[in-house]
Amino acid sequence: MTRADALVTRANQARVRRLVGALAVTTTVGYGVLTYAFSVLLGPMSRELGISPTTAVGASTTAVLVSGLMSIPVGRWLDARGGRGLMTSGSVLASVAVLGWSEVQSTAQLYGVFVAIGIASAMVLYPPAFAVVVAVAAPASRTNAILTITLVGGLASSIFLPLTGHLVHGYGWRTTLVLLAGLLAVTTVPLHLFAVRRIASRPVLTGQRTGAPARVLRDPGFWLLASAFVVHSAALAVISVHLVLYLISLGHPPARAATLAGLLGLLSVTGRLVTSLSARWLPMATITAGILLVQGVAISLLPVVGRHIAGAVGCLVLFGLGFGVSSIATPAILLDRYGATGFGTISGMLTTPTTIAKALGPLGGAGLAEALGYRPLVLTVAMACVVAAVALALTRRMTPRRVTKM
Repeated sequence: MTRADALVTRANQARVRRLVGALAVTTTVGYGVLTYAFSVLLGPMSRELGISPTTAVGASTTAVLVSGLMSIPVGRWLDARGGRGLMTSGSVLASVAVLGWSEVQSTAQLYGVFVAIGIASAMVLYPPAFAVVVAVAAPASRTNAILTITLVGGLASSIFLPLTGHLVHGYGWRTTLVLLAGLLAVTTVPLHLFAVRRIASRPVLTGQRTGAPARVLRDPGFWLLASAFVVHSAALAVISVHLVLYLISLGHPPARAATLAGLLGLLSVTGRLVTSLSARWLPMATITAGILLVQGVAISLLPVVGRHIAGAVGCLVLFGLGFGVSSIATPAILLDRYGATGFGTISGMLTTPTTIAKALGPLGGAGLAEALGYRPLVLTVAMACVVAAVALALTRRMTPRRVTKM
């Protein structure tokens, strides 16, 4: 490599690092405002609008479903045109939607705003950020880049839940949304506009896997992979919504139950680090299958030992290690299996069903808990984790056919 080539390589690496830093900030703010703030705003918003919390939560569920349905078209756009225009437009839409949220006066207006939030979420959160990174980063640095974004993004709840709470206490929920919309606009719009535009997509090299993204639909391993993440996403969503109530039913006071449930978010960052470090020695699908199996065993023991603090902590620590693993595992497994060509679309094909499962899982969990009780619900979650682990392990035995370049 000549001196000039080395200088160009270092300059490109510096640009990718700036891009990763920018996307780490935008996804953190995006998740904080578009996802986590809702739980703090739910009570005062529902009371002022005169609607039940269940009706209000339906708006949030609508946003999640819309985001999932938008995943494939967003992925196709990213593959064809890159991320600058799409992510910048998504940031503008998100800011306007949150500002509109502050002005809603009826249930219909609330749901309309959350349709827009769902569209914007599909354009600015993890999946498009990962697709942009995959398109521009060197293969050896993609996993670390994705890990960096998810580690910073994992702090969104820790930052925005208390921040939103203080703002609501001091200014009310409507003014809080105006302030959050402003924060979203001044951080995400310029970062997407200026950081993403400097990066050109890496050329497809000889020997890379090529072909239309639809080729994955002919791979039985993709359907196993999709089944694993769909089942696991639904299981995690059920635990996210119902864990506090189950811990209370085991005899823990509400404050302690909430604190114990908070272990899941804290341990998710640790789980991502463990997953990334283990990827140096083992395939990502194998690592993820092992973590999901540990989750299944841990949550199955919660009904047995969860009445004691030590037992509950032990189960939730082990379960929490896998709470955020899919964020880093999904792109890594897809890259390992199918390469970078068409990554945005392929990722969207997987994101759509997993997002829908995440939205609908808690509803099914509520029905099961009402009919049979929380213990069968928790054991069902444990079985779902084990099934997902087995499905992921089996994908290693199914090597996709490579498309030969003509």
